[in-house]
Amino acid sequence: MAIQDFKSTYKTIMDDHFPPRLEISFVDGATRQTLVYEKASWLIDGVNKGLRYGENPGQEAALFKLVNGNLALGEVRSIQPGRYLASDVELLQSGKHPGKTNITDVDNALNILRYLMDTPCVAIVKHNNPCGVAKAGTLAEAYERANMADRVAAFGGAIVLNRPVDRATAELILQQYAEVVAAPDFAAGVLDLFAKKKNLRVMRIANMARLAEFAAQRVVDFKSLVDGGLVAQWSFVPQTRVKTQLLPAQALYKGKEYKINRLPTEKEYDNLLFGWLIECGVTSNSVIFVKDGVTVGIGTGEQDRVGVAEIARDKAYRKLADRICWEQHKTPYNDLKDAGIKAEIDREVSRRKGGIIGSCMVSDAFFPFRDGVDVGLREGVTAVIQPGGSDRDFESIEACNEAKVAMVFTGQRCFKH
Repeated sequence: MAIQDFKSTYKTIMDDHFPPRLEISFVDGATRQTLVYEKASWLIDGVNKGLRYGENPGQEAALFKLVNGNLALGEVRSIQPGRYLASDVELLQSGKHPGKTNITDVDNALNILRYLMDTPCVAIVKHNNPCGVAKAGTLAEAYERANMADRVAAFGGAIVLNRPVDRATAELILQQYAEVVAAPDFAAGVLDLFAKKKNLRVMRIANMARLAEFAAQRVVDFKSLVDGGLVAQWSFVPQTRVKTQLLPAQALYKGKEYKINRLPTEKEYDNLLFGWLIECGVTSNSVIFVKDGVTVGIGTGEQDRVGVAEIARDKAYRKLADRICWEQHKTPYNDLKDAGIKAEIDREVSRRKGGIIGSCMVSDAFFPFRDGVDVGLREGVTAVIQPGGSDRDFESIEACNEAKVAMVFTGQRCFKH
């Protein structure tokens, strides 16, 4: 029997039978509001094509950009046409046409970074979830911190940077395999460096320099059902983006009032807000830990809150073990053969509790019981941010008070599915 080459399926450029123009109308009696889209494409090696395929080889897909139309429903208005980000990237280097996940990974990174434009910040996204997000005084340091937050998951991810890429940052990026690098611009000589990786997709997004202007903008978010039906909703915008909008945790249960005893320090407030704005771009049900402007552990897409808190904790332990092993021995932890060295690393990770000690715990929804927040408290978190609103908020407040940990409420859930 001949051996089939399944690798070739990932090199296939799918036929695209989607038309060049798409219109979606919202009709209410005699009132019609129409959004007009045009298909995006790139000329690569003589082939003018849009997406090479969808989520998987074999799925035709097309990328459409909004070129005309305005939509106002009630007091909410959609973003104005022509303000392009991921839907109209400038492809400076490619090797091959981008796929659907390349575009959506970049888009979700932008979704996170639009709230974090006041300092150099890097988001590395894979499968539409951040592997690591970090801010720092320089772009190179922000990238290094984001990459080392989860070096294993970052392999083959989309690296999105909110500042023009300088040579120092580019040299660090080239030490890791990436599918995409996207930034507002690139310094002289950087593209020559990236040319060494012929299949690296390098995307310039000029509007990223004005990304903060997109912070409160909404678009219509469509979800297709299996029978062809649609759910339409306005895209999510976090209302809580500054310290003064955070509320000290408090609750009323069976006539008794419960209040948090300690408010966050200024440093904790900074990390709580940083983590909350990242959390808004993480697939729910989710819990994350952040410390000193970088993600420590990210738990995504779990069905129960205590379970996802445990996943975030366990990932923090594993990622710290790999980081220590890589920094000290230039070997992935999973490839380390020396049992003695491995045991030494395990002891160090246990002593540091996966790097969670002194971190902030972030939850996209309330804790229905204290068991979820207890996961973080046992690891040494010092502050917690969550929406609040559970009938048993008092349990989480009591748990934090017992541990002398601060807790604040956002008053808004940030589910993302």
